Amino acid sequence: MDSTPGQTANNTPRPLRHLSVYLATLVKGRLWLKVLIGMGLGLVVGTLLGPSVGLVEPETGTLIGNWLAFPGQLFLATIQMIVIPLVIASVVRGLAASDNLEQLRKMGMRVTLFFVVTTAIAATIGLWVGGLVNPGDLMTGLTAPPADTVPVPADIPGLDAIPQTLIGLLPGNPLDAMVEGQMLQVVIFSIIIGVALVSMSGDKAKPMLDLLDSLQQICMTVVRWAMRLAPYAVFGLMAQLTTTLGFRAMLGMASYVATVLLGLAVLMVFYLALLKLLAGVRPLQFLKDTRDVLLLAFSTSSSAAVMPLSIRTAEDKLGVRPSVSQFVIPLGATINMNGTALYQAVATVFLAQVYGIDLSVGSMALVVAMAVGASIGSPATPGVGIVILAMVLQSVGVPAAGIALIMGVDRILDMCRTAINVTGDLVACRLMENWSGKRLPDQPDPVPGEA
Repeated sequence: MDSTPGQTANNTPRPLRHLSVYLATLVKGRLWLKVLIGMGLGLVVGTLLGPSVGLVEPETGTLIGNWLAFPGQLFLATIQMIVIPLVIASVVRGLAASDNLEQLRKMGMRVTLFFVVTTAIAATIGLWVGGLVNPGDLMTGLTAPPADTVPVPADIPGLDAIPQTLIGLLPGNPLDAMVEGQMLQVVIFSIIIGVALVSMSGDKAKPMLDLLDSLQQICMTVVRWAMRLAPYAVFGLMAQLTTTLGFRAMLGMASYVATVLLGLAVLMVFYLALLKLLAGVRPLQFLKDTRDVLLLAFSTSSSAAVMPLSIRTAEDKLGVRPSVSQFVIPLGATINMNGTALYQAVATVFLAQVYGIDLSVGSMALVVAMAVGASIGSPATPGVGIVILAMVLQSVGVPAAGIALIMGVDRILDMCRTAINVTGDLVACRLMENWSGKRLPDQPDPVPGEA
């Protein structure tokens, strides 16, 4: 019997990795280099139009900057538009790729625990690096705290509220969760659907898997369209921000940027050490194998958008089984935001130093807990870190208005932390492969266009 498009002969859906053909041309076309060039040109144009040089009136400069940012806003809106259907389809089909419920249960518990622990470690590294470098001290006196911003202890739910909180994670109305962008609820709903499909007979599950396969292809087609805008998007957003803030103000944030990049470098070393100690993978070999997907993640600032290439890299370069990669990568792209958690911790310490607020040990512990919880439920789209940061700042009494100080340099940090997030997904994949028991022979489907 002939198999339908998108299906293998045994009625198993084609894996997500086959969609990586859409992303291969971006890697070969050096999208990351185009993005860096766009960023540099954006800084130059924004400086010429901004208050630092003053070639035009401030109002005119702001107007031009807003129009230059239009491709960037379009890029962000397009990625945000497709992330929920892409995550749903990917998580459900990733779960359906395994026909062993017991192995699925064990691996799900292991990978979730791994993500939670490493996210807490990442936030702790951020607090440590922020306290070590003290980047906010250089900004002292430049920004006076508002008069009404007195730190208020955050309300921590008591033990009696925990059961209701846990029940609240289950979406009573999945459509509401999708509309409101409640990513953790969307993921839980997707996991339930995926496990149900695994429990059903193949002929009953096949129509839904066919539908989700088509949905994935639609989403990746939209992603491909959006990627063409990436260099112009970065150029426009950087030009707008530099026009508004001025180049000198952005240079004043150099210590903050350096602190975040230092923290991300420490986190990368931690990942490489884990791989060497627990899986025997040489750090340089891992970086060589994953170079393409990390550069693409840097260029797009979206771990969800590069999922197909992440899966293909895990399977072809890291020797991970499809049943592992197609479960861990989509899940990791949704709940594993270690780079984002580290960035939030550094930003919280920085703004607390700017506003002269001392963070107690309890406040730091709350920052770690909030960073873990918020990162798990955040969408894998560009710019979402700023939204989560507002929640973290509010929880420890740091004025959220301080976010305006760091908005100007967020774009470059968003790109860097996304690359670290994808690194965490690939590291988790490789470790889960080692810990998931005896390796079974898997025959992945050929990627279109490959020999």
